[in-house]
Amino acid sequence: MLLYLTLLLSSLAIPLILSFDRKVAFYKCWNTLLPAILFTGSLFIAADIIFTRHGFWGFNSEYHLNFLLLGIPVEEWLFFVIIPYASIFIHYVYISYFPQSSLSDKTTRIITLILIFSLVVIMIFAHEKAYTLLYSAVTAGILIITLIRKEPVLNRFYISFLIILVPFFLINGILTGSFIPGEVVWYNESEISGYRIGTVPVEDILYGFSLILLNLLIMDLLKRKLGKEHNE
Repeated sequence: MLLYLTLLLSSLAIPLILSFDRKVAFYKCWNTLLPAILFTGSLFIAADIIFTRHGFWGFNSEYHLNFLLLGIPVEEWLFFVIIPYASIFIHYVYISYFPQSSLSDKTTRIITLILIFSLVVIMIFAHEKAYTLLYSAVTAGILIITLIRKEPVLNRFYISFLIILVPFFLINGILTGSFIPGEVVWYNESEISGYRIGTVPVEDILYGFSLILLNLLIMDLLKRKLGKEHNE
């Protein structure tokens, strides 16, 4: 049963087709999006390989192709291309259709500081949970860098991420066992907090947040670099 592949292709179909919508014109972002996806994906897939090898999580062979790369289903490799693409597309749709909708710098800074503090507390109390610890640390680190560099992306990303969470919970819910017998992706309960929203471990929210945000930060960095070169 090719459930994992079907979910990925379904997630990509509409964003890819609508990438050529005149108002959004998402295809114009490809020159910065694709390098960002490749760089960020390489970091996340490396952690994925390590976690799989140590049994922190794994994949149900009934739901993916029998083709593995470094012990990871090919669908999992595609995940780090397709899901960021679809998620960032939603972010740009939000920006295009609601250009004036943005949090103030002060509000964004307060939210970021609260999140960083909360993540540090989580790391202290869940230091023996590998998945919880790693992506709490990764998310906190990215937020600290964003705060120090005064990157404006969070002003809108905090809002767009709430929209992204809708398809996120649908897709990730199925992957973690909602509506299907068993799971596509299983988790070692000793390496997660145990708190779930439906079937989705709460850590997956941090995972998705940091994955998408890092892509957006790299895209903005590349845009500034390309803009500077163009002006020169």
